[in-house]
Amino acid sequence: MGKKFEKMFKEYAVSQMGRCVKNDTIPDALFQHYEVNRGLRDLDGKGVLTGLTNISEIISFEEKDGKRIPIDGQLWYRGYTVENLIRMFADDRFAYETLTYLLLFGELPNEQEKKDFIEILAGARDLPTNFVRDVIMKAPTKDVMNSMTRSILTLASYDSHAQQTDLPNVIRQSIMLIAVFPMLAIYGYHAYNHYENMESMYIHRPDPELSTAENILMMMRPDQQFTETEAKVLQAALLLHMEHGGGNNSTFTTRVVTSSGSDTYATIAAAMSSLKGPRHGGANIKVMEMMDNIRKKVRDWNDDDEIDAYLSKMLKGVVFDHKGLIYGMGHAVYSLSDPRERVFKSFVERLSVEKGRQTDMALYQKIEDIAPRVIARERRIYKGVSPNVDFYSGFVYDMLGIPIELYTPIFALARITGWSAHRIEEIVGRGKILRPAYMSVMKRIDEQ
Repeated sequence: MGKKFEKMFKEYAVSQMGRCVKNDTIPDALFQHYEVNRGLRDLDGKGVLTGLTNISEIISFEEKDGKRIPIDGQLWYRGYTVENLIRMFADDRFAYETLTYLLLFGELPNEQEKKDFIEILAGARDLPTNFVRDVIMKAPTKDVMNSMTRSILTLASYDSHAQQTDLPNVIRQSIMLIAVFPMLAIYGYHAYNHYENMESMYIHRPDPELSTAENILMMMRPDQQFTETEAKVLQAALLLHMEHGGGNNSTFTTRVVTSSGSDTYATIAAAMSSLKGPRHGGANIKVMEMMDNIRKKVRDWNDDDEIDAYLSKMLKGVVFDHKGLIYGMGHAVYSLSDPRERVFKSFVERLSVEKGRQTDMALYQKIEDIAPRVIARERRIYKGVSPNVDFYSGFVYDMLGIPIELYTPIFALARITGWSAHRIEEIVGRGKILRPAYMSVMKRIDEQ
């Protein structure tokens, strides 16, 4: 497209904005009149029931005397709480692989099944010949999520059974994608960093003797070195992000696209497109930006009153990004507490000691203590506001030296397991195509 036409094209698009706003705006009152739940959530924030699942469960309320009472959040994977699972596998280098097996197949593996599955995953960490050069490096981009999505769709061209949706084939494709996702993300970043940032590029092949978390750190770093604590903390982050109920946006996307009969590559590409949206997968990036702003603007990090006053200004939209939000606080589902944050915090503390970042950790803890009180006071929310897992995840990635361009891709490296489990469940269930209804409120001009 020539520069002259590009300018004309942009001006044309801007000129048509008014018509779109005029003809596509639907008043809030109509949603209330027809009892349509915006965002598939009722006025109390409860999700509209669209399906059933055996994979996971989120609990944040209990029914008592006909009322919903907020409780500490719970997250269950296949009948186990995440707290117990992480406790059970605290010293297991291959906990991510074990829980991947649990989510995909519904049961924890015995020792032989675990050994076999780890070997299958290690063997599947292999991209087609020249794929890195011809696909990943061909069009480097700062948007690693887009790079990964392009790679996922291109991998279909190398699969002679790409379009088959029988269960064994989908299981095979799912395991293959779970295995290569770290390579797609990290190689995509290295290509961008080399061609756009003019930095050195290094492509380390995965080591079959290393776990998923260990391979991520090894492939990401020039010297391929990492500590045991680093690997354990990254693995904990993966475990806590790998599944979160069927109702989150990207998992629901997986179910919708699967129900249409589409192939595995297109389905996972659609889920990636959902996750990359800043309302879904970019929360920890906003937390990091917010914390950088607080470090610069708050003079005494030990002064509770100064922190309180600054957070109050943030809620009023006076400072930071003027959106009136304290990022990392609150969740669409949890109220009193996010179980993932409760579990993760001990790992964060351990890593902060190893990295000499205790001062930063203390500031995070100050915000965690003070922000809920500020929100309750300024917004008059008394049911409970607590930090979510993304409050700390960005801090962890920063301590691990993971570049910010990989924050959402790391989320995807974990969530591919949950997406795959839900795709398999949808196929096993042989459900109908998911086709929600939209009521038309269009003005009829051509009345006969």
